[in-house]
Amino acid sequence: MFSLSSLTRPKALAVCAAPVVALLAVAGLAPLPFAVAQPGSTANVLGESEGKPVITITGTPTREPKGQLRMTTIVATGPDMNASLSDVVDGWFRTDRSVMPKDAVYPTGDNVKEVEKHNLGDMKKSQDTATRAALSYLKENGVDGTDKVKVKVDLGKIGGPSAGLFLSLGIIDLIDGNGSGGDLTGGRKIAGTGTISDDGKVGPVGGVALKTQAAKRDGASVFLVPKAECSDAQAELPAGLRLIPITTLSGTVDALRSLDRGGKVPSC
Repeated sequence: MFSLSSLTRPKALAVCAAPVVALLAVAGLAPLPFAVAQPGSTANVLGESEGKPVITITGTPTREPKGQLRMTTIVATGPDMNASLSDVVDGWFRTDRSVMPKDAVYPTGDNVKEVEKHNLGDMKKSQDTATRAALSYLKENGVDGTDKVKVKVDLGKIGGPSAGLFLSLGIIDLIDGNGSGGDLTGGRKIAGTGTISDDGKVGPVGGVALKTQAAKRDGASVFLVPKAECSDAQAELPAGLRLIPITTLSGTVDALRSLDRGGKVPSC
């Protein structure tokens, strides 16, 4: 029978460590139920995506804004993939990566086609809601002819509900600008994220720390963030990117107008 007492201390430690090393090696190779996310693309909703206008409006004259409204995204390892331990450890120690439970990123499961169908369905609902919210805002603020307006949105294969706010802002800017003949953006590159409801309330979306990095990378100077996610956005905020917390569509428009005038703007 083998006894550790017959071994020198260094040899005994080596023997005891061997199973631990083996377990760590196995864990390092074993898949884990996490997704690793990173900053994704941004898209100017006032311009084109994949060669097609993001927002097409008929039934009323439209403007040609000079600024940009850039919706932001994140990209994550696929729903049918599990992260390794090395991926998870690497993600925890990098500011441009985020490790999240896979079921939080893909609540519908790991079937790729089902996930894509679900995300595109969310985007379609978001587009319809964004249109209703924007046209309702314009009507309430005295813009004529909104009853005849038709809006078509094309964001390609981008899915999910997080573009809602920016689609609403894009519709408002294309039709009415800042309400006084100028751009709602003031000619700036404005980025951000947030869902939108029919009554114009802005909701949180997640992944904002990564989205701020995508925004800065693509030249934005201002980031609109749902107020509930201010602390998350501040966690890895790139230098030179200004955060503006928002809760409603009307409040967002007011903040952008005030920003253009050099007035008081809310901050996180």
